[in-house]
Amino acid sequence: MIERLQEQAGIMVAAHRGYKAAYPENTLAAFRKALELGVDMLEFDLRLSKDRQVVVIHDATVDRTTNGTGKVSDFTLEELKALDAGGWFGQAFKGHVIPTLEELCELLAEYPEVLCNVEIKPSPDAKEAADLTIAILGRHGYLERCVFTCFDAEVLAYIHDAYGMKTQGFPGEKMSHFVPGEDGTYAKMWAIGIEMSLLSPAIVARFQEQGLLVWSYCPDDEEGVQASLECGVTGMTCNDPLPALALTRKKGDQ
Repeated sequence: MIERLQEQAGIMVAAHRGYKAAYPENTLAAFRKALELGVDMLEFDLRLSKDRQVVVIHDATVDRTTNGTGKVSDFTLEELKALDAGGWFGQAFKGHVIPTLEELCELLAEYPEVLCNVEIKPSPDAKEAADLTIAILGRHGYLERCVFTCFDAEVLAYIHDAYGMKTQGFPGEKMSHFVPGEDGTYAKMWAIGIEMSLLSPAIVARFQEQGLLVWSYCPDDEEGVQASLECGVTGMTCNDPLPALALTRKKGDQ
C-alpha cells in the first residue's frame, strides 16, 4: 500500500504529530484536522502507561503537553485520561485528552488510504511497546499502512527482524545504538528522515543510492518545501502540511 501511494502521488506529505502547527500535538483534534486537509500520512508517537496501555504522546513526561507533572510510565491510563492535554496550547482546546492508540485507530478507519508513521519512543520498555503496538495495528488490519520509526537503532532492528515491518530511521549520528557497516542499521531501513538543517542534494543522493526513500522534516513554509523538492526528497513530514500540500498537489495537477 505504501509503495502504491508513493508511486501514484510522487511526493508524500505527512502530518507531524497531526496538524501540530495549529492544534495541540498528538491529540485526536490535531489528527482529525490533518486528515481533513488531505495528508497522505499521519506521524504519531507512542509510549506505554503504567498499566501497559499504548498511548499517543511524544515526551517521556506529561509536563510539556498536559497540566500534569511526572513520567508517562508512572501514570495509569485512567490517570493520564484525567489530564488536560489541550489547554497548554490554547483555551479553545482545553479539555482535550491524551488518546490511546486504539482511539486513533478508530479515527483512521474513516480514512483507509491514509498511511501511518508509527514512532516508538526510546525507553526501557520500547520493545514491549512495539510488540503491543503491532498487535493492536494487526487487529485493526492496518499493518500494511504502516512504517515504524525509532531513534533507537536497536528497537528499529527489532521491529525489522522480528516482524518484517518497513522502518524509517535517521542518519547514524542521530540514532542511539547505531550499527555501521553493510549489514548494519541502514540495511534495516526502508526510508530515512533528514532534518532540514542537514538536508542537501548530496545527502539525499547518498541515501537514495543505498536504496532508501528520503523524507525531510519539517518543511513548514513554501521556502522549506521548495528546498526539499529541489533536493530530491519523495516525502515531507510537516508541522504545518498546508504549504507542502499546496505545492505538491499543484505540481501534480500540471
